[in-house]
Amino acid sequence: MTFLPFVILWVLMALSVLALLVWRQSVARHEDDKLHVLDGAFLQKSAEQMAVAAKLDFIDKWGKMLTIVTVVYGVILGVAYAWASWIHNTSVGV
Repeated sequence: MTFLPFVILWVLMALSVLALLVWRQSVARHEDDKLHVLDGAFLQKSAEQMAVAAKLDFIDKWGKMLTIVTVVYGVILGVAYAWASWIHNTSVGV
């Protein structure tokens, strides 16, 4: 049994997690973590920051889910590979 298609899928999932990380970093650069209470443009800045926060929440939600799925899939793939190797090695010696 070849594990190449499964490994390719896992690599694509890992690259997707990295792409989400880069996307999050680029969105977070526009975040202003200071509170401008006395500033006249408070409402405009507040609306912009709420939009950035909503986008970051969206990216975080999908990033966490995809990371968990990728790690679990990788562990399952590793166990399956170890199991297949063990079965192959024990059947060759018979």
